[in-house]
Order: sequence, then C-alpha cells, then structure tokens
Amino acid sequence: MNLAEAKQRLTIHDLWRHFGFEGEPSKSCRCPFHEDRSNSFSVTDGTVFNCFAGCGRGDAVSFYALASGLPHKEACRAFIAIAGGASLPATPRPPKPKPENEEREKAARREQWPFFESPVPGEDGAPRHAMPLLAKLRHVSLEGVQLMASRGLLYFTTWKGLPSWVVTDDARKNAQVRRMDGGRWGSPEGPKAWTLPGSEALRPIGARESQQFPVVLFVEGSGDLPAAHHFIHAQGHHADAAAVAMLGAGMNIHPASLPVFGGKRVWIFPHTDKPGRAAAARWAEQLATVEATVDAVDFTGLVMADGSPIEDLNDCTRIDPKLAHEISNLIPT
Repeated sequence: MNLAEAKQRLTIHDLWRHFGFEGEPSKSCRCPFHEDRSNSFSVTDGTVFNCFAGCGRGDAVSFYALASGLPHKEACRAFIAIAGGASLPATPRPPKPKPENEEREKAARREQWPFFESPVPGEDGAPRHAMPLLAKLRHVSLEGVQLMASRGLLYFTTWKGLPSWVVTDDARKNAQVRRMDGGRWGSPEGPKAWTLPGSEALRPIGARESQQFPVVLFVEGSGDLPAAHHFIHAQGHHADAAAVAMLGAGMNIHPASLPVFGGKRVWIFPHTDKPGRAAAARWAEQLATVEATVDAVDFTGLVMADGSPIEDLNDCTRIDPKLAHEISNLIPT
C-alpha cells in the first residue's frame, strides 16, 4: 500500500479516535495539540485540519505527525501501517502548554511577516496591476476591489515564494494570505487561506475601520471580504456601509473589538453549512451585548448561474440572473 492509498482509508476522524483525543473533530473544535479554550481547530471532510492558533495545518499524515511527534518520514511509514490494519502505539504527545508570554511571542512572530504592499499609492507597480487580476479571480468588480484597498483592508505580498493577496487592517494583529492563482497551500487538499503566524485570530479584520459607518456587513472568512465591498459599491452604500471579516466560523469575537459595533446595524453573512449557522448565532449573541441590531442573511434556495447552490456571499456575485432581484437590496438603508 502506498501513501495515496492509505489516505483513502484513514481519515483525521479515525486518527482522532486512535489517539483518544477528547471531543469530536469538526469545523469548530478544540485543538488537541495545545491548551485550547476557544475552539481554534477545524477539520474539513476528515482530510484537512487547521489550527488557527498556530500549531499547524495539513492533511491526515500531517495530523498523525503532529499527534505522534514523529518526523515526517517515520510518520508516513506508521500512517501506512495503521491504514493497513497494524496496531501501533496510540499515546499522543502532550499538548503544548499556553506560554506565559503568549502575547509577546505572537508579537515576535508578527515581526517576521513579509512586507505588505498597498495597491493604493501611485498608478504603477505590481500591486496596482494585481487588483484587476484579483477582481477576475474572485468574480467581483474592480471598483469593489479598489474600495477594499482604499479602506486599508487589501494588500499584496509574496508568501512561500508565491504571489499572494493579503486581508488585514491597520492594527496589523491579524492577517490571512491567499494565492493569486487561486490555488491551495501545501497540497491539492491544503487550505485556500493561510492565517499568518502570530495572528490574533479572534480579532475581526476591519473593525476599527468600520467605526464611522452605521451599517456593517459582517462576513465569515477572508474570501467574502472582496464580495462585501463589491456589493457596497454596486448598491451605492459607500457612505453608510463597511465590511468586517471574521477569519473562521469557530471563533468568538475578541472582547476588545466588540465595543466598535455598539449601536450599529450589523448584517451577518455566514456560510450556509452547520458551522456557519452556529457562528452566526454566536456572533449575534455577542453583538447584542453592545446593543447592536443584528440580522443574519439566509441564502437558502438561491443558485448560481450554473445551477449550484449559493453557499456564501462570494457565490452571490455569480447568481442566476433570473434570481438577481433576490439580492438587489442586499444592504439595508
């Protein structure tokens, strides 16, 4: 049996049980590799995992290597053996304790981030010319991308040797990169978005930048932020609407960020899956504590031009033209 065949047999769910980790692996669960109090771990389709707190990400083999503490080559051999029915030791390495100087450690990691280039200053240069490419990649208008850049939420960089676009804000405490070619990181099954080491993942991107606006579009994931600005432009809400992104459904809003939304009209645009709906309910509950008026948008029944169901705000940019009237007033006045 080769490694590819072993991956077909053995999932992260199987390995979770093999090591006896507490809880159940899901799109929002506690990380088994560190002392986790905020559901910073995500498992997708049993094949891909991601720890938003920085333990790592990857496929089932990478999960086994982290759990066992084995070097990659040894982990591959053990993984194949388990997939073939071998009974190997199932004692996981102990979870990493929360560092005493966690904030200082995160700040040090952020100092290692690559330089982010703004596409706003000047008329020339790669970042300026990258905006039309990003608009095409995300199926949004160039004007929407330009609006996102002008509000300080879009940058460009090189990450792991690849041209990338960056979602971050002026606070520079949370950032996520995506490839300009739309590919995944690490492998065909790897994540599309990479949260940079040292990020404070609970901080919503664009919170401080939204302070002057009475209406906030609150989206799940960096991929929906260009779409939010697309609709702000398309529906003429430059003066009264801002867009803010949480980088994952498994996260609570950072307490320090909540006051920014006090008294505002907040529309949550979650993904249509179970974690997305759960996140919308949790965020709405938190936002209510600062007296925000909150609603969540439901895309049930809407389809794209190719007949596929709409699952998030970005999909709405490709809505079936016969249903376009359903989202013509996506942002309230």
